[in-house]
Amino acid sequence: MPSFNQNDTIAAIATPIGDGGIGIVRLSGKRALSIANKIFVSPNGKKPSTFASHSINYGWITSRFYTRSAGKPPEVIDEVILTVMRAPRSYTREDVVEINCHAGIVVLRAVLELVLANGARLAEPGEFTRRAFLNGRIDLSQAEAVLDVIRAKTDSALKVGIDQLKGGLSSRINRLRDKLLSMLSIFEANIDFPDEEITPADLENCRRKISGIGAELKNILESSRFGKIMREGIKAVICGKPNVGKSSLLNALLKQERSIVSSMAGTTRDTIEEIIDIRGVPVRIVDTAGIIEPRDLVEKKAVRRAKKHISDADLVILMFDASKRLDKYDNSLIKKIGTKTTVAVINKIDLKSRIQKDRVYKKFSGVVEISAKRLKNIDLLEEAILNLVYHGKVSVRDSAIASNARHIQALKKASEFILAADKSLGQNLTLEVIAQDIKDALACFDDIMGRRFSSDLLDKIFSQFCIGK
Repeated sequence: MPSFNQNDTIAAIATPIGDGGIGIVRLSGKRALSIANKIFVSPNGKKPSTFASHSINYGWITSRFYTRSAGKPPEVIDEVILTVMRAPRSYTREDVVEINCHAGIVVLRAVLELVLANGARLAEPGEFTRRAFLNGRIDLSQAEAVLDVIRAKTDSALKVGIDQLKGGLSSRINRLRDKLLSMLSIFEANIDFPDEEITPADLENCRRKISGIGAELKNILESSRFGKIMREGIKAVICGKPNVGKSSLLNALLKQERSIVSSMAGTTRDTIEEIIDIRGVPVRIVDTAGIIEPRDLVEKKAVRRAKKHISDADLVILMFDASKRLDKYDNSLIKKIGTKTTVAVINKIDLKSRIQKDRVYKKFSGVVEISAKRLKNIDLLEEAILNLVYHGKVSVRDSAIASNARHIQALKKASEFILAADKSLGQNLTLEVIAQDIKDALACFDDIMGRRFSSDLLDKIFSQFCIGK
């Protein structure tokens, strides 16, 4: 089991492993500065413990800890920049030291091993952010937003993550929480002192406030679909019979050549996946093998995999060849798609048309005519995809978007309790019943913010982080 002793000083490599300009070894805890004193040498001989907070200092990392007993001069491991951030003005609200080394796995590991040999412990995944939460610098929803920022695939996804990290969702929930606490205090005061009855006017006022809270929760939940899309993206599958232009379309959407394009049917014999940014929406797009009667074992496996991708897709881009009449393979695909959300694409409009367009338009509400080879109407296809994703109900301007599945589940429960309290007020039920509904809604808010939590929940959340964050 992981060890999360808050008294330990932790350390980790905080940058991706590989060649680069800078690599960072981060320390956090009570002994961060004393450990730095043992391994850092500055030109003027000053020790890190004497450096001002938020200062940047030039020097060398040396292995004097290892060599002192042998009477040898210290070996210089790297020329570095050392940054000191004293508690509580740091990411973790602890003393933090960051050693900016030359990037490279050998030097970074050598510095990290030296730090660990001098008394630090290797951090667990997400432990720096976990400490930031436990030490009260950020709430739990903001801690989770750190991961959203790291994993953002588009500018819009990054904006949603940054807004939550800044407390956009937190501040909105806190406002709702304060309103509920105010009402709860009125109800509990009357429960404790029944002689002071609440007037019908007061009860009606409370009901209006509860209805308003319910409406705001509904608004947050409606925006959560957009937030989840920004966070996780959608899976779109391009399918169609062989040589219909699937690979050309993938290249057109990517704006670069990713798939091999050939006039020979069956060139794509397996799926190709890429993540693209369609006007801010991350789309994991899959180019599948043409679905036909397979000619060999390889094609049989490719077709089976293509069908599986179609089954799992959020959106299907079904392609037809404008230069050919619909045939049994097209009709078979239409049947296989079933009720899947689909954009029908009639490709090769630069060639003489032979397709029965009326049948395609009759079957699908969303039809786009394009030439993937000539890059014609690709923007119309992107627009059609966005219309299906959004349905015109959400906007990127909302900074209080719930994108996390845990938050959405808690908000749904809170909404149910608020509706129950509203209904109880309308039916003139006892104040104890109404107060309990409000308490249950408050508990849901507290779950989101991390005012109450279990170790198992924290383990689950922070295990998704890298070790250095």
